[in-house]
Amino acid sequence: MANPSAAAMTAVRDFKITTTVETYSKRLWRFIRDRVRSESDAEDLLQDVWLQLSRVGDLDQIEQMGAWLYKVARSKIIDNQRKKRPLSMNEIDFVHNEDETLDDLMFIDGDTPETVTLRRLLWEEFRIAVNELPTEQRAVFIWNELDGLTFNEIAQRTGENPKTLISRKRYAVRKLRTRMELVRRDFQID
Repeated sequence: MANPSAAAMTAVRDFKITTTVETYSKRLWRFIRDRVRSESDAEDLLQDVWLQLSRVGDLDQIEQMGAWLYKVARSKIIDNQRKKRPLSMNEIDFVHNEDETLDDLMFIDGDTPETVTLRRLLWEEFRIAVNELPTEQRAVFIWNELDGLTFNEIAQRTGENPKTLISRKRYAVRKLRTRMELVRRDFQID
């Protein structure tokens, strides 16, 4: 039979957790949502925060519950960002038109002689644009996008920090997108 004082302590603890969730849930979700890519990521991270709260042995040791929750949420967001792979070219927004993707610039529907020729010309321009990238950006872009290597694999190969490699790829992608957008305009592709 359970100890009455242990049952009472569990009931008080459960009440504190329930009250905390009710008090902070909406604000904490908005805080997390503003810092992650999707609602599902925000929901998962919020659940992780509540799970960590439930694992705290003595809730009274947390002096400022709100500050503690936001600190845990920030930590979870950072951990999530470290785990996430960097965005591929199709996922990174264009500088000028956020609705377009690389596929929109490179792929043209239809197999008429005109579209086949246009597609070939776009790929040739893309190859030229890649070759014009600074050496380090070009290498990271090719290894990651075309060869499928992860940034950690590239880091092991080069001895560079993965964050540096991610930054180089991001610069490369921006340059390529800008260039291909100009090429698309030159070809008057809608």
